[in-house]
Amino acid sequence: MAFTRSSRPGSAVSHEKRNGDLGSGSRSEKAQKQWSLQDFEIGKPLGKGKFGRVYLARELKSKFIVALKVIFKEQIEKYKLHHQLKREMEIQTNLRHPNVLRLYGWFHDDDRIYLILEYAHGGELYRQLRKTGHLGERQAATYIASLTQALAYCHEKDVIHRDIKPENLLLDHEGRLKIADFGWSVQSRSKRHTMCGTLDYLAPEMVENKAHDYAVDNWTLGVLCYEFLFGIPPFEAESQTDTFRRIMKVDLRFPSTPHVSSEAKNLISRLLVRDSSKRLSLRMIMEHPWIIKNADPSGTCSKFNPYSV
Repeated sequence: MAFTRSSRPGSAVSHEKRNGDLGSGSRSEKAQKQWSLQDFEIGKPLGKGKFGRVYLARELKSKFIVALKVIFKEQIEKYKLHHQLKREMEIQTNLRHPNVLRLYGWFHDDDRIYLILEYAHGGELYRQLRKTGHLGERQAATYIASLTQALAYCHEKDVIHRDIKPENLLLDHEGRLKIADFGWSVQSRSKRHTMCGTLDYLAPEMVENKAHDYAVDNWTLGVLCYEFLFGIPPFEAESQTDTFRRIMKVDLRFPSTPHVSSEAKNLISRLLVRDSSKRLSLRMIMEHPWIIKNADPSGTCSKFNPYSV
């Protein structure tokens, strides 16, 4: 692992407490810690997006490995995303769950905002899915169970994710799944009206611009379960209009290959229900026979063959 000490004089401005996993010292010292770029050795780039890049990094004092997400302020201002980014940071900072990627803290300088994130060694689930084509039932069930538990935790805290998709799911060194992106999340007990998320994963109520609640996440679990097992989203079509139409009709079809059990299809069918009040609850997902039969309670998939059934 090659690291270089940063030479950039990063600002020592921070608005989050120091996490107990990072460094040493008393509770009061950690609470007063002000991060800067000088606190980290910067390693290899892990990825890049529209608004910035992510780097492997090591906190100098504790040697703790993190992912440092660097966001360009110019891009945030250009697309008027100040409120959305602030909301994302506030939500993710306060979440503590084994299947939710930790946001330890953040700081900024004149040009950039830096998010100190938990490092997920396994990378994006999206890449694994594209590489293998589809997943076996034990692996798919383990991921769905992990996601269900994470979403149950989020919903208890009145957080609706609204954009669960393979690109937003990471894997740690044991193959444990982590929800990684809370950009479209909202913390609210009331129904919402903003249409947001990603086309193939939108629930019917979002497509129709109707009020929505936490049940949009339950719908997405059905979409993901289908995609894990068949390799494509269930309502994929040649045009956006056709995808919208298939979602609104719940035009659900199961291909003959690859072979998928009737129990898995039953779970998918009970989640992809137009009436949001009739979708399977998160508790009922965990009690579903397919989950009980196939999911690894430890939540790890490293020992699974992708095509295992």
